[in-house]
Amino acid sequence: MKKLFLISIISLISCVLFAEPQQSKKQYQVVGVAFYNLENLFDTINTNGSYDLEYSPAGAKKWDGRKYWSKIANMSYAISQLATERTPGGPAIIGVSEIENESVLKDLVKADPIKKWMLQVVHHDSPDRRGVDVALLYNPRYFRMLNVNNHRLKIEGYDTFRTRDQMCVTGILMGDTVSVIVNHWPSRMGGQAQSSYLREAAAALSKQIADSVWAVNPHQSVIVMGDLNDDPFDKSCAEVLGAKKDKKDVDYHGFYNPFWAVSDKGIGSLGYKGSWNLFDQIILSGDLVKEGNGLMYWNCLVHNLDFLTGNEGNRQGYPLRTFASGVYLNGYSDHYPTQVFLVKPVK
Repeated sequence: MKKLFLISIISLISCVLFAEPQQSKKQYQVVGVAFYNLENLFDTINTNGSYDLEYSPAGAKKWDGRKYWSKIANMSYAISQLATERTPGGPAIIGVSEIENESVLKDLVKADPIKKWMLQVVHHDSPDRRGVDVALLYNPRYFRMLNVNNHRLKIEGYDTFRTRDQMCVTGILMGDTVSVIVNHWPSRMGGQAQSSYLREAAAALSKQIADSVWAVNPHQSVIVMGDLNDDPFDKSCAEVLGAKKDKKDVDYHGFYNPFWAVSDKGIGSLGYKGSWNLFDQIILSGDLVKEGNGLMYWNCLVHNLDFLTGNEGNRQGYPLRTFASGVYLNGYSDHYPTQVFLVKPVK
């Protein structure tokens, strides 16, 4: 298994982008903020008619208790491996997507590999037709939640459009107030170009949420995370949200996307048949890339760990998912988790 994190030696295999704080003689606290698409973490009960039938014992996947609890065990172990040498207690915040309800998350955080972290669950039922939601897990040792607001994506002229709500969770992270906007933007169904307007609308909503946060508190940090179904260089991320590739181009109330440079290296969070995408991004407001006494971006990581990666057939070298072509693989997810590390000077 790959070593996740070294303070002085960076593994190219682990796909780390490293940027040591400028004043290296200072002592810093390190905190992790992660995102993980859990790929259809469903219970076995059909509560949504034909949309939920697939993940039930009567459905095509024969989704029963054995498979469900194996999925819980697998995903909890994968999350446990997001801990690093500098963050042995795991990430302070973990955004997740493709989960069915609050119940599956409560089962997840109680599973043996991560139950010692005592992760808290923030969940909201979205109007998505498949019944999948976004949610936030947080460690109360590092993050104290203040409030949560959920925002619906509406598309003009499409009254029947249903997708995941965007969840904005505000709290205190290492003494600083931070708002985290958790996303799962509309898919590329029908083609990337044909569906781009949906993700552009989602990006505009995220930007609107951030602007509303800054209208109340101009000094507050904002983190936009999620499965964006677009790459960092696509219009939704780069133009509508305005997430920049280079720190020097980022305004205080703008956004920096550390995963753009990762994507330029050919590294992705999901892929198939020689093509990689980096949909799972964590994007930071401008204040988090400027030197100061508050939280500051340090580096980012795609957790493309060996045990999360397939080694057979056409999935060799790609994320090892739960099912592939209808065959049960007892894997993890079709996405790799991603994480950013923030630092704060010790006074």
